[in-house]
This record gives sequence, structure tokens and C-alpha cells, in this order.
Amino acid sequence: MSRKISPFLLLLYILWSTELFAQNLSLTAIGASEKETKTIDSLGYQSVFQNFTSLDLEVKNLHKRLTSIGYIENELIDLKKNNDSSYVANFSLKQKYRSIIVEHRGLVDLSILKLTGYLNKKQQLIIPIENVESTLQSINSEIANRGNPFSSLTLNNITKISKDTLSGSLSISDPKSRTIDQLILKGYEKFPKSFVKRYLKIKTGQTFSLEKIKEKTAALNDLVFANQIKDPEVLFTQDSTILYMYIEKARSNTFDGFLGFGTNETTNKIEFDGYLDLNLTNNLNYGESLKLLYKSDENEQQTFDLKLNAPYIFNSPVGVDLNLNIFKRDSSFITVSQAAKINYQINSKHVVSAGINTVTSTDLLDLSTATITDYKSNQYLINYTFTRRQNYDFLFPLNFVFDISTGFGNRSYENTDERQANFSLNTFKIFNLNDKNSIYTRVSSQYLVSDSYLENELPRFGGINSIRGFEENSLVANLYAVLNTEYRYKLNNTIYIHSVIDAAYFENQIANQKEKLFGFGFGFGLLTKAGLFRFNYTSGKTENQKFRLSDSKIHLSLTTRF
Repeated sequence: MSRKISPFLLLLYILWSTELFAQNLSLTAIGASEKETKTIDSLGYQSVFQNFTSLDLEVKNLHKRLTSIGYIENELIDLKKNNDSSYVANFSLKQKYRSIIVEHRGLVDLSILKLTGYLNKKQQLIIPIENVESTLQSINSEIANRGNPFSSLTLNNITKISKDTLSGSLSISDPKSRTIDQLILKGYEKFPKSFVKRYLKIKTGQTFSLEKIKEKTAALNDLVFANQIKDPEVLFTQDSTILYMYIEKARSNTFDGFLGFGTNETTNKIEFDGYLDLNLTNNLNYGESLKLLYKSDENEQQTFDLKLNAPYIFNSPVGVDLNLNIFKRDSSFITVSQAAKINYQINSKHVVSAGINTVTSTDLLDLSTATITDYKSNQYLINYTFTRRQNYDFLFPLNFVFDISTGFGNRSYENTDERQANFSLNTFKIFNLNDKNSIYTRVSSQYLVSDSYLENELPRFGGINSIRGFEENSLVANLYAVLNTEYRYKLNNTIYIHSVIDAAYFENQIANQKEKLFGFGFGFGLLTKAGLFRFNYTSGKTENQKFRLSDSKIHLSLTTRF
């Protein structure tokens, strides 16, 4: 009488039988002597295997590892089976070689060989045996970066020249370099071609190096009007190399304005001041920028400032900066300044420029006082600017700016001509303590050097973009320096609060005045759909003056990007 066996019980029986009779295989590797065996053991080879195939593979790998450390003549004598689960591999290591002298015969540029650190003063490439493979790989990688991505190095004619030294000759396949034959822009096809050639320094006919191209295109993220979507890609054909760059156009136009109000010390009435700041960037797809500033403040002062920047004129490496500034103080005087500069962008961070600045000031009252009178001046300008961005931060996209300029020339009024010099500095840095905490510091300074001074030529400062807690452009000096500091704390990626601690020193030789100023307060910033809204509440004081709440200033501003 037959009895049926459950399929489930049958499966359990098969699994139990397989597990019961399965046996692991062990491997022991020995050398021709006790010393050789210790050398083999030092390699730390695998000794337990589930099948013979993996055991045999480990023996072959062991042979290769012995070769790589200098036992290039080692051989496997035999692989014996001691019993059902034990194997012994007998090796003969023979002579160990320490180094190899590689004959390069000028096939590889010496600058590449020097990078290995193994090129001696006699231009001999002597490589330790254990580093031969990694060294050849690094040489091959550098050759590829310099325009030959399909090259491959081999070491031929290896011979023994001494007890522990070998020699060999280097050969290279496909020695022909690749050049960029075509450049295709994806995403933002109207990206200024001059910026590809001059700013990124990428052009057709250039030796192809993908690593260097990636380094160059990373500078796209330092532009205000464009971003890199992804890394560049390359298409190789038999006779051409096509480079693809992926770029997107960014919103780069900004509109900034603020409203300030405070109490007039004389009338005790609330007075308002403010400004409008419009920046238009790359609207014609040439990388150009137009900046328009109009400011009206509490002291019946008006400022009109227009700046035009046209980079890479006629696809040349230089650009042009033009500036028109008109300043009027009530009915006392009006000053018109015109500047023209030629700039050269060294790379994405460094710009140098030089030009000329002419100023004409008119006494509207025509009183010809000792301090306010008609004058004209001409100065030659030199400027250097360094900019570092942090594009990951929407609230604070600029991390470090250093802008320094100087001018030399002469000023004439009535029948008097005088030599003058002007120095100005504007720099700020954000020190990121962590993701939420940072410290902002800014230094701005200007120094007019002259034998005599006119009131209508002196620099003006004070207000939200200078020392806070004081009226806009209410301070006049031939020398001033302002330190702005903020401790900033991010509540999230769209809101931050900050302290305000400002200090300034200025000299006014006309008024025989030297004074220290301080500003204290707090503020916050809020990133909205409309733009960045900022609020500042500050109070200013002189060195010998006490704080008065009636002197406090409230500043509101909104920067919109479109």
C-alpha cells in the first residue's frame, strides 16, 4: 500500500539533505621556504570557499598580487588536494624586484611625468614596482585630460638589468589629440557667445579636456543671468568631437526701494525719505547691465545715478563701463559726474578696469562763498573687484565682495588748479558659522586728498547703505570709514533676524571736525513671492551723545527679482 508524501515535506527533506552534506573548501598557500610562506600570509588571502571555482579564482588573484608587489617571476608549482575539503597551493616566489626604469622616449610630455613624482634629475622615470599600475593609470588619465581621451599606455620589453631592478619601454596607442570641433548650447540657446569664448574660455579648435571643461563651466554659476543645469557632455565620432553645454536663463532683473521716516530735530515733524534702484541685466542676451538709481532724502537732496556695463565689446576681451551721476542739494549746488572705463574680466571672480572721470559742479546761488563755488575736475581711475557667490543661499547670494578704486587728477576753480587723489574701498564678507548662524561684516571708506577743499566736492555718507541710524547722505567728510556688522540668524530659508552694530569715523577739514559715530538696532528680512522685504530699526549717536529714541530711524525696503 503506497503512501503519498506531501510536497512541502519533500522540499524540507531536500533542503535538509543539501545543508547536511554541503562542505566548505579550505585553502592554504605556501612558498618554497618559510620566508616565502610568511610573505604570502602577509597578503591576507581568503581561505574558505563554498566551491572549487571560487577557490581557484583566489589562487589566480594571489598570483597577480605577488606579481604587483615585485615577485614578477613567481609561479604556481601545483594546487594539491589534501582531502575532500582541503587544498594546498605551492608557490615559488623567486626574486623580488624593487623598481623599474621606464624608457619614455619623449612619447609623454615631461610635465605629465613630473606629476608622478618619480622623474629624477636625469629625466629618468623610476617607479617602485608596487606603484607601477597606479602610476600608469594616472599618466593615462592626465593624457586624456589634455586632449587624447582614447589613449592607452602599455609597458613593453621588460628586462632585468640588476638584482632588483627592471627596465621597460613605454608605448602609447592613439597618440592623436582631440579638439573641440563643435559647441552646442542646450536650454538657453541665446546665451551670449562672447561669454563662452571670453568668460568660460571655451572655443572650437581648443584641445579637448573634459576635466578642464567641467572646471570652466562651473563658473556659469557665478553669473547672475544664467545657471548650469547639468555637467557638459561630449559626443565622439570618428573624425569630430561635439561638446554639449546645458544652460538655463535666470531671472536677473531687480527692483529695489525703501521708505524711511524719522523725526526732524528742528521741527519735531515726521519726515520721509527713500530711493528707487532698478537693475536690468541681460535683457538683450549680450550679458549687458543697466542700473538706474534715484534717491531723494530728508535734507532736500536728490541723486540720479545711471550705470551701463557692456562686456566683451565686438567679441573682444574688454568691456565698457559708463556712468552718469547727478547730485543736487536743495538750491545750493548741483554736481554732474561722468565716467567712462574699460574693463577686463580676468576670470569669473576678478575684474580690473581703468578710465577717466570728469566732474562739473555749479553754485546755484551764485554767491561764490569760500566753501561752495563752481569747479571742474578730471581724474584717471583704476579699479579692481573680486566677487565670490554662494548660489545655494537665496537670502544671501553674495559671500564676499572686495572693491577698491583710486583716482588721480586735478581740480580747478576760479583761477586755482590743484592736484587731487581719491581712494575708495567697499568690501563685505559673510562668515557662515553653520546653516542658521552667520556674521556679516562690511567696511566702506573714502578719502579725498587735496590741498584745499570745497563743500560741494566732499563725499557724503550716512543712511541704510552706510552707517545706519543717521539720515541719508547727511554726513559730509573728506575722509570717512564705516564698519557695519550684523549677527544673522535664519529661522528658515525665507526668514532671518539680525542685529545692527555700526561704527564710523570721519574728518571734515572745512569744519575742522573729527568725530566718531555709532549705530545700534535690529532688523529682519523676509523672502516673499514679491521679493526680499527688509526692516531695520536703528538709532545713531555721536561719541559724546546719549541715545535718544526720538532720533531712531525705521527703514523699509523691498528687492524684487524679475
